[in-house]
Amino acid sequence: MRLFNSLTRKVEDYKPIKSGKTSIYTCGPTVYDHVHIGNLRTYVFEDTLRRVLKAGGYQVNHVMNITDIEDKIFARANETNQDFKTLTAKYEKIFFEDIAKTGIDLHESKLIRASEAITDMQELIRQIPNKYIVDDGIYFDIGNDKDYGRFVTLDRRHEHHRINNDEYDKEQVADFALWKAKKPSEPSWDFKIDGRNIEGRPGWHIECSAMSVKYLGQPFDIHTGGVDLMFPHHENEIAQSRAATGKKLANFFVHAEHLLVDGRKMSKSFGNFLTLENIEAKKFEPMALRLLFLQAHYRSQLNFAWESLSAAQAFLQRLRSWADLVLQPKLGHKRTASINYQSALKVIKHSLSEDLNTPKALSMLSLLTIDAEAYGVDVKKLKPLLAEIDDLIGLDLSKRKDITPEQKQLILQREEARTSKDWSKADQMRHQLKKQGIELNDTDLGPIWYRA
Repeated sequence: MRLFNSLTRKVEDYKPIKSGKTSIYTCGPTVYDHVHIGNLRTYVFEDTLRRVLKAGGYQVNHVMNITDIEDKIFARANETNQDFKTLTAKYEKIFFEDIAKTGIDLHESKLIRASEAITDMQELIRQIPNKYIVDDGIYFDIGNDKDYGRFVTLDRRHEHHRINNDEYDKEQVADFALWKAKKPSEPSWDFKIDGRNIEGRPGWHIECSAMSVKYLGQPFDIHTGGVDLMFPHHENEIAQSRAATGKKLANFFVHAEHLLVDGRKMSKSFGNFLTLENIEAKKFEPMALRLLFLQAHYRSQLNFAWESLSAAQAFLQRLRSWADLVLQPKLGHKRTASINYQSALKVIKHSLSEDLNTPKALSMLSLLTIDAEAYGVDVKKLKPLLAEIDDLIGLDLSKRKDITPEQKQLILQREEARTSKDWSKADQMRHQLKKQGIELNDTDLGPIWYRA
């Protein structure tokens, strides 16, 4: 396996800390609103990375946080006059529904909310030597960290300029909040430190350091996220974790590039902020969105367009029609596919092992569908191939449902009508099937049904 490491800015051989085991931390959602499709692109990339590592024989230990304490959450809760826990519970539920629709599998992952890890964050803050306490909270002093600035080149002349916002622009060089003093409109927790009690709540950056290390150790193997998190979030994670223990936080940082809409980053002010709800409202399937994401390399910017999503939906239909051939076993009796399935799978796995080259892997899938149309399939070998492809890229091709016995009977009766040259009856039965969403393609191997 080779991956692009943002720390070194190059593709490197991936070697885990413990042989046969892989530890991954993912920056999860801030649950105050629907995640947008750019967020979903990052989560699909991370899901694919986990799948490929697991399929490669690694035991994957994956942790993802749920940010339910953050500036935007409290601002939205106050705007809508509701308790922040009610707000975050609502959008956490929507988040899990959205990712399930796009084939993201977290059933083996450790998920933890920030509000459940306050004690861990407090303990980490106590261990950080280069911090100082002022009226509005506890801050990390970047002036005493000579290595600060791994991901961006910064002007270090900040003279203890502090920033209290959880998120801020990459041009701002400032000491960042580890702990924020109590505000009237926010929840708070007691924090005893250096003989004082500073009632308040954690800053955003400290949560990921505390939660990742608690469950994965320090250092761990891979930290993932979108490129928008490189600075300040991941920069600050690295700094505070290293300050506390003297160790690096993670050996690899792997980032997914931006998804653009109309050539611009998504923003409600631009009118190009899209969620999965918007995708479904236009009758597109969430799985087609996943496929669209996989058609571009995760380190390449992808400009979303409805025409591209329509093409991805058509490609998904082709893949599903190919997968449905395993439910039509007679097709494999007269011809055998010209492409060797094991060779094709080897190409797919090799592509994915080279920094998750999903476009190249999908190009092989496209060739397999074309080959099937020309030469038929080897059903006995296709079924396990589909299962392995699903393990790698999560398109659920091996989970296709068969048509009903009644529909099969109609196909058989239509063939009998065709044999007896009762074309009117054959057309009538074809029309019945079409109304049920089943189309037929008459070949010299017999009728091939597919879902319209």
